Amino acid sequence: MNYVQPIREQSKIEEMKRELKKNGTRDYLLFYTGINTGLRISDIIKLKVKDVLNPDRTMKTHIDIIEEKTKKKKRFKINNGLVEELRQFTKDMNFDEYIFKSRKGENKPITRIQAYRILNNAGAKIGLEEIGTHTLRKTFGYHFYQQTKDVALLQELFNHSAPSITLRYIGINQDKIDQAYDNFSL
Repeated sequence: MNYVQPIREQSKIEEMKRELKKNGTRDYLLFYTGINTGLRISDIIKLKVKDVLNPDRTMKTHIDIIEEKTKKKKRFKINNGLVEELRQFTKDMNFDEYIFKSRKGENKPITRIQAYRILNNAGAKIGLEEIGTHTLRKTFGYHFYQQTKDVALLQELFNHSAPSITLRYIGINQDKIDQAYDNFSL
């Protein structure tokens, strides 16, 4: 099994954004949505314009979904940066269109496999390894934890059963282990 890591350095996040923009706004927005919401890729790719816009075409403040994996309701706030990106991207789209529409077929979302290819290829171009679709969720979690140090809230956001699972998931435990090895010498 291949393990993916969060993108820990802000400079690498910015490089990834620039690289993804080269392929168009859709790929960039896929990444940006993931790192700003912590949603699983299976939930991101199913988002439609009506999930983010009100009938009068103003932006919603929250997105309400049923998580594909857990089948649980999830409500999350759209942060200010994401509001602007989504507003621009969806301004000429119909309400029933998928935001992350495949270029194949009529109004179908990109597949999970295609999302993986997009992210993995961009990551490889900027020198990142261990990149996949879960990198988005892990990057969100890693930076959320670094900013807030609130593992309990992050545990709830991710619906994990224990703080230790959350810390391992976002790579904090690995960081501590790596640091211990760096500081250890006989």
